[in-house]
Amino acid sequence: MTESTEHDDPSPMKLGRIGYLNVLPIYEPIESGDQNVLGDLHFEIVSGPPSHLNQLMASGELPISAMSSVEYGRRPEQYLLIPDLAIGSRGPVQSVLLLSRKDIRNLNDADILVSAQTHTSATLLHMLLKDHYGLDKLRYTTGNATAILESGERPLAILCIGDEALTLRNHSDYPVRLDLGEAWREWTGLPFIFGLWAVSRAAFEKQPEQLRAAARVLLASKRAGVSRLSTLLPAASQASGMSVEELADYFAGLVYDLGPEELDGLRAFYAALARHGIIEKAPDLEFIEIGN
Repeated sequence: MTESTEHDDPSPMKLGRIGYLNVLPIYEPIESGDQNVLGDLHFEIVSGPPSHLNQLMASGELPISAMSSVEYGRRPEQYLLIPDLAIGSRGPVQSVLLLSRKDIRNLNDADILVSAQTHTSATLLHMLLKDHYGLDKLRYTTGNATAILESGERPLAILCIGDEALTLRNHSDYPVRLDLGEAWREWTGLPFIFGLWAVSRAAFEKQPEQLRAAARVLLASKRAGVSRLSTLLPAASQASGMSVEELADYFAGLVYDLGPEELDGLRAFYAALARHGIIEKAPDLEFIEIGN
């Protein structure tokens, strides 16, 4: 879906937004029209699940957007990363979960239902289950977990992400829960970065200063949103159905920076993708120079 900010400029810059609660601190200042953050820039927000934004970026339909970490790994020649901006965790993430009706180590030969909204989490799950748990005879099918559960079906195991995971995490028919952020930390000792922000190289060649300015706005919006996160939780609670306390605990587990340890985690993920043949080789991390 798309929604436009009100302005006089007939051609605002399109900005991709993951349609999940977890990016609230990054986008709230922009979406609320905070002039201390926006300055003279105007955006058309294009919101959707990571898989949809990946497609829009890959096809050149968005100049700047959030994207799955795996998307950058697959097509690094098309993108430049925005420095110090990411979505990840240093342990439990709570919104990327494998829900199972039996112990994870007893899932060999099982069918696992995977949300169609995810690319990074699906590849992470495959590698974790194969390398960390020794499960190499699994079958993966893609579908809408919420709709399937509402129909009365009960798949043996489900990978769900984002707001759906927050809703389904305490489902009574799925007593076993594997948090992929926590499992990665146990496996590698590193944070896991689920999503990045990037600009299209093709778009950057045409409008470098505008995209540098847009990147600076995103970073300023992140700083402003994180600093006032506690004031955003009551409204988020009403919208999400989670208590303020639950939301505070959820956001406390997320990281929005791309510091040295996060970069190490990202590089470890790309090395694992290359080892599994999911990408040809681990990409260099190339960043846009945003200036002042």
